Amino acid sequence: MNELSNFNNIRFSSPIEEDAEFIPLMSSEDEELMNTEQIPAEVALLPLRNTVLFPGVVIPITVGRDKSIKLIKDAYKADRIIGVVSQKDVAVEDPTFDDLNNVGTIALIVKMLRMPDGNTTVIIQGKKRFRLDKATQTEPYLKATIKGFEETRPAKNDKEFAALISSLKDTSLQIIQQSPNIPSEAGFAIKNIESPSFLINFISSNMNADMADKQKMLEVPDLKARAELVLTYITKELQMLELKNQIQSKVKIDIDQQQREYFLHQQLKTIQEELGGNVYEEELEELKVKAETKKWSEGVKKHFFKELDKLGRINPNMAEFSVQRNYLDLLLELPWNEYSEDIFDLKKAQKILDKDHYGLEKVKERILEYLAVLKLKGDMRSPILCFYGPPGVGKTSLGKSIAKALGREYIRMSLGGVRDEAEIRGHRKTYIGAMPGRIIQNLRKVKSANPVFVLDEIDKVGRDFHGDPSSALLEVLDPEQNSTFYDNYVEQDFDLSRAMFIATANNLSNIQPALLDRMELIEVTGYTQEEKVEIAKQHLIPKQLKEHGMKTSHVKFTKKGIEKLIEDYTRESGVRSLDKRIAKIMRSIAKSVAMEEAIDSKVDEKDVSRIMGPATFHRDKYENNEVAGVVTGLAWTSVGGDILFIEALLSKGNGKLSLTGNLGDVMKESAVIALEFLKAHSEEYLGIESEIFDHYNVHIHVPEGATPKDGPSAGIAMLTALASAFTQKKIKSKLAMTGEITLRGVVLPVGGIKEKILAAKRSDIQEVILSQENRKDIEEINADYLKGMTFHYVSNMKEVLRLALLNEKVKNPIKIAVPKKEKLSSVVN
Repeated sequence: MNELSNFNNIRFSSPIEEDAEFIPLMSSEDEELMNTEQIPAEVALLPLRNTVLFPGVVIPITVGRDKSIKLIKDAYKADRIIGVVSQKDVAVEDPTFDDLNNVGTIALIVKMLRMPDGNTTVIIQGKKRFRLDKATQTEPYLKATIKGFEETRPAKNDKEFAALISSLKDTSLQIIQQSPNIPSEAGFAIKNIESPSFLINFISSNMNADMADKQKMLEVPDLKARAELVLTYITKELQMLELKNQIQSKVKIDIDQQQREYFLHQQLKTIQEELGGNVYEEELEELKVKAETKKWSEGVKKHFFKELDKLGRINPNMAEFSVQRNYLDLLLELPWNEYSEDIFDLKKAQKILDKDHYGLEKVKERILEYLAVLKLKGDMRSPILCFYGPPGVGKTSLGKSIAKALGREYIRMSLGGVRDEAEIRGHRKTYIGAMPGRIIQNLRKVKSANPVFVLDEIDKVGRDFHGDPSSALLEVLDPEQNSTFYDNYVEQDFDLSRAMFIATANNLSNIQPALLDRMELIEVTGYTQEEKVEIAKQHLIPKQLKEHGMKTSHVKFTKKGIEKLIEDYTRESGVRSLDKRIAKIMRSIAKSVAMEEAIDSKVDEKDVSRIMGPATFHRDKYENNEVAGVVTGLAWTSVGGDILFIEALLSKGNGKLSLTGNLGDVMKESAVIALEFLKAHSEEYLGIESEIFDHYNVHIHVPEGATPKDGPSAGIAMLTALASAFTQKKIKSKLAMTGEITLRGVVLPVGGIKEKILAAKRSDIQEVILSQENRKDIEEINADYLKGMTFHYVSNMKEVLRLALLNEKVKNPIKIAVPKKEKLSSVVN
């Protein structure tokens, strides 16, 4: 029993667990350990009649005999060690000791499985060879005493043996490669086996040989001789496999592809006729009937029937058939000369625009003008408009309102990020997966050739090696060319001249000049605070009430509450963020309503602060005029207007100019121009000597240094700040200014006046200085928004300084003067 327990301790370096999903290969160290162990003196014998077990190899065995099942169960409960011996005659059902071969293999039962069909399967692992001595038990199963099987091994440096092993590996790999029945994973196993002895056993166990031949290999004691024997067998097997493959390739009949398809097509046709008609021919007839009702031109009609005849000659089972069928379906579904009837009721259009959009009077007026011309002319080509302005001001929704007013179909096509020209013009249908461009695809959906077509975010069209989509849009947006728009997939001209194209953009500088030239530009400016309050009342709050399932009795915003929300929690030209903030308040109130809490329906400033938390934005307010060199300027931003402070400071030095505040090149140039102009006209404008500038360094700073700033509109503010710094005079209280300057002292007009003026009013500014040429911009602003403000229109800097500088010095003024020259004395020797 001691010998038996020692043998049971034999394990590979990667032991096989009972629940293992794979069987590790035996290494050289495993083999040495196994060879040093003693075999048991007596073992239970499991007869095999269809295979031979080799040392180190793991195989599954299906056990069907009652004796064998009893043996396996007893051994599995004990030490799991059994003796496995093949039968001399496979036909013997109940073999005795004499029916067994003399040489067998000690095996370890790795796992026992009970199969669904009732059979028992065991996975066993070969250990060491043995010779049978004599039987010691016949019931309930065979037992016998055994003797060791001595094996002769070649020397470690035997080159012939090494070459033999290499040949075994190569030949085995060739068999695996050429045989379709052997999985490729077997090749990895062969390559990873290190032990020569285990390699021979592994190949012997898995090769295509009779059981008698395998038993013969098991009984060869000399390892080198056994390797030669195995090589002989697998070489024959390789030769047979190669010969078999050659014969199969010679006698294989290659049926011509067209004959095969024709044969199958005829069969399919016969089956269809038996089932009641030819579906294929019915489809062709259906396409012809549909074609007769189309309003297309003679050229398109001729092209369609030509392509239809081509479809009739294509085998329905070929890939080309579906491509051709899809093409014909597209031609039939496109709205050739099919137009919706326009509704030219301008009063109704006015009501729709006023209902959908508050303010934007200038934009609405331009739209109604176009509609009026369309009504009078009747067949006039639709205009190509471009609404440009900051985000969230309603550019895209304006297009939807126009479609609603005209009674036309509405299409929105987003161009943001489009980089491929084929998105506009389509692919040629010869390519796999070809499809028409998005223009044609959208017309196919709405089934009308005169929709309102919104090209959203046209300024964000990209370009790369696929082409330039903006160049492809030139044809779409040219009234002289789009009557014959050519899509690569359709291959026929399509008339887009009756479609009304409306482009939207945030930044015109990103649009190709040739494309910009083809569009009528309409600026959609940002909303004033007063307009935002009305938009919130009339549109946003009712919309959010509906989306949150609440009634008007649940929420009533006060005007002060809406203004608080706009001023402290949004900073934008449009109302998109305002809509989100209102939604947040609605959610908070909806929660209270759902939980049946007592709530006050009135939402004022305190409620806004409680729900929204601390203010997100803080607007600059006018401070005072107690410090020399500080001027209030006006700035335009992408989210509206704002005020900014221009600060000028002098320090003794040599006339150096320093600029800080994250200023752009144009703004830096404005500072240089302002300083040089004052140097040249110091006595005339400031009443100081020009030499002063050579004895003081000048530092100009614009606060909020993290924010990039650029543009020429701060020119007059910089010059005024420098004039105040050098004279130490006060700037007029509650005064702001904007305008560009030249070296001649001329004040030039700037843009963004509406946004700047509204920002000035919010910041408690009462007077504004700006260029004479900006008067027209002030006149376009609603007079109600300008109450309490005074505007000074100037043409040169002399007027600016006269209006801005007071004759009063600031508190604790700095004495600005030219240092006294030291008297030089000459020494006479």
